[in-house]
Amino acid sequence: MTLSYVVSGFAVGMLVGLTGVGGGSLMTPLLTLLFGINPTVAVGTDLAFASVTKVAGTFAHRFRGTVRWEIVKHLCYGALPAAVAATLALNYFGALDKEIGQIIRYSIAGSVLLTVIAIIFRKKMQAWISAHPEKQLQGANLVAATIGAGVMLGALVTVSSIGAGAIGATLLVLLYPRLSPAEIAGTDIAYAVPLTAIAAFGHWWLGSIDWELLAMLLLGSVPGITIGSLAARAVPEKILRVLLATTLTGVAAKLVF
Repeated sequence: MTLSYVVSGFAVGMLVGLTGVGGGSLMTPLLTLLFGINPTVAVGTDLAFASVTKVAGTFAHRFRGTVRWEIVKHLCYGALPAAVAATLALNYFGALDKEIGQIIRYSIAGSVLLTVIAIIFRKKMQAWISAHPEKQLQGANLVAATIGAGVMLGALVTVSSIGAGAIGATLLVLLYPRLSPAEIAGTDIAYAVPLTAIAAFGHWWLGSIDWELLAMLLLGSVPGITIGSLAARAVPEKILRVLLATTLTGVAAKLVF
């Protein structure tokens, strides 16, 4: 079983490196469906996994100057309190309770479907917002919308561990269409570091992190992400997007039915 976890970490790392989609969309359903791990434990362990792996990505983007810290601040204003509130709600209703686990399973499926929508329609949404500059938010309205997006992402990530990747990046594209792809990626990763750290701390408090599992996943994911990143340019983006969207749709259906 230990080897299976390492191989799973490698496979997810490879897909993350190839596609840039957050590991939660892949890792949490994998742990729940393939290994039968309690959904809350799968979420907590994946959040701890993400909080470690995203730190390295943030340092890399900071070095390249591709993090918009003002946007990170506004996202965190919404996301961090929402993560704390979601953790307290999980504690109140019983995070490891079987019925709550089923609800979390459905929330994972919903988050996966949102990720699929983000993958398929992101470029079309970006093209539309760029073609209609009068629809773009400015000033206080933009700040309020960014904080609101943070609230949604904070709750979503804490409950399902999914949302800080493709969904977060898509929201940034819609709110800040003038950002470069590198700035979208860097800003998305940077705000996710404190969010996943606080959410992971909350799950540690709830007792829903499997530390041995976490170590095995990290052992496999590091070389996987490296190889995937190096191979990304050799695989056409359209093929990757279709493959990933199809796989995630199947995963969401399996989680529900």
